[in-house]
Amino acid sequence: MSTITPPPPPPTTEPTNHVSTDQVLAFLHAHYGPGIADLAPIAHGEWSAAFTFRHDGADRVVRFGDHPDDFARDRYAAAYSSPVLPVPRILEIGEALGRHFAVSERAFGAYLDHLDEGQMRRTLPALFAALDAARAVPLPPGRFGGLDENGLAPFPTWRDHLLAFTDEPGRTGGWRANLAASPTGSGPFDDAYAALQTLISDDPITPHLIHSDLLNFNVLVDGDRPSAFLDWGCATAGDHLYDLAWLLFYQPWYPAWAAIDFRAEARRHHDATGLDVPGFDRRLRCCQIHIGLGHQAYNAFIRRWPSLEDGARRTLAVAHAP
Repeated sequence: MSTITPPPPPPTTEPTNHVSTDQVLAFLHAHYGPGIADLAPIAHGEWSAAFTFRHDGADRVVRFGDHPDDFARDRYAAAYSSPVLPVPRILEIGEALGRHFAVSERAFGAYLDHLDEGQMRRTLPALFAALDAARAVPLPPGRFGGLDENGLAPFPTWRDHLLAFTDEPGRTGGWRANLAASPTGSGPFDDAYAALQTLISDDPITPHLIHSDLLNFNVLVDGDRPSAFLDWGCATAGDHLYDLAWLLFYQPWYPAWAAIDFRAEARRHHDATGLDVPGFDRRLRCCQIHIGLGHQAYNAFIRRWPSLEDGARRTLAVAHAP
């Protein structure tokens, strides 16, 4: 645990690198007319700036960003919202303030990231049930990887998706050059990637809906149940163990959860629900390595060197675990 740098505290000011509160307030008044109240920024968010507000007494969230496909994936996921897998409804997607925006219903609750050990243990049954509901979402067979707004994915196999770390121009283009020039360098990434290549088997994997970003303030909890699964921008078709792997990989960043055996809790849930998961440990390990490689690529892209170093160390620990 002590080798992991704790995440920085969330900013306490509005995300001025995107749009200001004054700009958003002016837009909302112009767009909706009177009835706008209680506008306030949400501190969290890497790819968009988010604000809560009330419109004619209804609680809403508006987000502004440069990637409308993220909002479209939210709308896709919301079509499968249920009491077990709650996803806020997208009310509108458009363009304003030189960016794309989305307005959604607002959900309430505490962030999953902030739960203490007892709260997390009490929430796990409902969280696992939500992942079961996501697994039941119908997806096209034989397609894997990041989903588009229609639920379509680009790769013919899960293996192809896990190994597809390219540095093409796009949202994170340039990460590989940044990684090579970083204090950490490319060695840990290449080492873990080679381990992933060795571990992946040709066992058939059915594509299921996975959120792929359960932490980072993307799940709200009310009582002992998730009240909202937010930000489906990373939604992927693939191995349903991936979301469990997300909790396992990032567990060292959450000291309050140190005593929770997520792996054992998941196995108990699978046994109780009659779910057979062949190759459980190997598949889970592959997912964790892939998450770690993605962590390094992203943090290299944004030049967040301490987080890159922590992620590289964590990925190697998973890749070379006994």
